[in-house]
Amino acid sequence: MENIIKLSATQIGKEINLGRVCPIELTEAYLDKINLCLSSKSIFTTVMTNHALKQAHEAKLRVKNNTQVSLLDGIPISWKDLFDTARVSTEAGSALLKGRVPTEDALVVKNVTKAGVISLAKTHMTELAFSGLGVNPITKTPENSINSILAPGGSSSGAAVSVTLNLVAGSIGSDTGGSVRVPAAWNKLVGLKTTHSLLNLRGVVPLCPRFDTVGPIVKSVEDATNFLSILLGQQKIKLNDTALTTKSFAVIETTLLENLDDEISLSFENSLDLLSKNGVKITRLKSNIISEVMDLSSLVFSPEAYGTWKDLIEQNPDKMHAPVLERFRSGQSVSGPTYVRAWQKLEHLREQYINMVSQFDVTLAPTTAITPPKIKHLLNNDAYFSERNLLTLRNTRLANLMGLPALTLPTKTNFCGFMLMGKPFGENTLLSIGKSVETILKYES
Repeated sequence: MENIIKLSATQIGKEINLGRVCPIELTEAYLDKINLCLSSKSIFTTVMTNHALKQAHEAKLRVKNNTQVSLLDGIPISWKDLFDTARVSTEAGSALLKGRVPTEDALVVKNVTKAGVISLAKTHMTELAFSGLGVNPITKTPENSINSILAPGGSSSGAAVSVTLNLVAGSIGSDTGGSVRVPAAWNKLVGLKTTHSLLNLRGVVPLCPRFDTVGPIVKSVEDATNFLSILLGQQKIKLNDTALTTKSFAVIETTLLENLDDEISLSFENSLDLLSKNGVKITRLKSNIISEVMDLSSLVFSPEAYGTWKDLIEQNPDKMHAPVLERFRSGQSVSGPTYVRAWQKLEHLREQYINMVSQFDVTLAPTTAITPPKIKHLLNNDAYFSERNLLTLRNTRLANLMGLPALTLPTKTNFCGFMLMGKPFGENTLLSIGKSVETILKYES
């Protein structure tokens, strides 16, 4: 079974459907691996053993009766600990929510359960999802799956680590400014940020409701596609065979390429070279739109986050990690008129951006500007924490600000994700292109 759990979720699903893998034995194998993992308590908030085994028995019966309900029927996954799960603690990485136990599942959890997927565990995360580093001294900090002294990326930190360590077959996270894509990139995984409002957020603990999105952290674009399908509660999404030579890509040479770590810059340029050698047309653009959009970040994210959590935060501010608290509180200095004007400008810039890239199928950028910092340094220096956090989220944040779907793919270089951004609600096109790009990066790197 050890070789099986190294496969992608879709590959395992095919083995289950063929009757070569038993969902019960598979679930037990993951549980055994979790029990043997010395760092499991810093990855998972809760392991739902009895619940998972019950679901596994139901999945086995469906296999026996040939009544499987999806390609991922019988697959054990983890959930970031901000998705409501009935009668199971959901605290969103915060001492402010300690003891919070929902009475029903989030809608996306219900959809995934209907597809026969097994909910095995809940994972640790950044406080209230408001940091891209994945470091949380209030609850637990999962160690980076590639190098244990480094930050795992956040806020869906435990989600990504649990997949790379083969403790689950996939995980579901959330992305408000990069919280799916950063940990995916720093743990060498595929991460999909969906278009805002594509997936229903009922039962998902909010951070910034106008930016919050849900997305999978998985081992392949095929997995991301199949997970998106079941999150939507739909039949399988079919990817189109995409000849990249017929597509047009853009690289916007402004803010997103500034102050890159050497490894990030080299990996990105190497990936572009690989695509070019495979006949992909890449156009380099320059535009002030990106910097203008980025300048609005502090005027729209922090006020909304603080407005969402102000009352609870100010009742017990000492229960929060100082730089996270500071980031929330920065929102109180933004006046109502300033916030409204910022949104008006943002909506105008969204129109300009879409017009600028209208002739291109996707735009490309490094997923993060930096490689993961050391956990110890982040915990010992609040100013360093804040500075690294903002730089970590800089590139990913663009898709959230512009309302775009975005996909990060692993490259041959650890921690160096390759990001593709599509058009609003253009997930099918983005994933189809992403699958072809994945093949080039994976087999020709």
